[in-house]
Amino acid sequence: MTVRKNQANLTPAEKRAFVNAVVELKRRGRYDPFVTTHREIFISDMTGPIRQGHESPSFLPWHRQYLIDFERALQSINPNVSIPYWDWTRDRTPTSSLWSANFLGGNGRRPDGQVMNGPFAHSNGNWSITVQDDTAPFLRRAMAPTGMPLPTRAELNTVLAVTPYDTTPWDFTAPGFRNSLEGGAGPGLHNRVHNWVGGQMLQSVSPNDPVFWLHHCFVDKIWADWQRRHPQHSYLPAVSTTGVVALNQAMAPWNNVTPAAMLDHTRFYTYA
Repeated sequence: MTVRKNQANLTPAEKRAFVNAVVELKRRGRYDPFVTTHREIFISDMTGPIRQGHESPSFLPWHRQYLIDFERALQSINPNVSIPYWDWTRDRTPTSSLWSANFLGGNGRRPDGQVMNGPFAHSNGNWSITVQDDTAPFLRRAMAPTGMPLPTRAELNTVLAVTPYDTTPWDFTAPGFRNSLEGGAGPGLHNRVHNWVGGQMLQSVSPNDPVFWLHHCFVDKIWADWQRRHPQHSYLPAVSTTGVVALNQAMAPWNNVTPAAMLDHTRFYTYA
């Protein structure tokens, strides 16, 4: 059984194994298709008739399957690797452990935001941005913008207390747990973290920054924690609803994965 750990608790060897697997996926041409998938779904969510992965109830199950796919790709390189999570309520500064030069690298430089150290710095030759919303071939970050701190533990606890899972109108204005976690209501946890990191994390191609996976792994853990706290509340909508994915409706791009199939994460992995 795959066990996902807090990145702050990884050993140096575990960090190297994760980084090496990510870089090897990139070298083999198997990383960028994940970026393309996210970009295409994001654009479709903003323009298409059915929202799949963003600003809708299926935000959480969609990203759960997406992370599983990525984790399996990593494990095809190294079966001992799992996606670690970044608890941004505790590791809250640009000098936190995940931003070290031997893990994800640090903040971008001024004025272009280019990350200059670590394994994902373009200058080191392992990380060129090819699926992009702009023309920059390098990873960019602009951490900790003025007036936008990372979410706190108190804010997270507030979101964990919210029920039900989702409500009408099932979008970025809806009250409920999903939207409070995603970012349209309440403390807006998920969106704020993307904004705090900056660079490609602000774009439809946000998986170009490997921190995307650690961020969404923690978002997934939060959903798992919420499910454990509120077993009487499940995914909504349960029946077919215009514009969003219902409980037993397939999600694109898989066409054979439903939100119902994603409710029990322990079928695939656990959290340390």
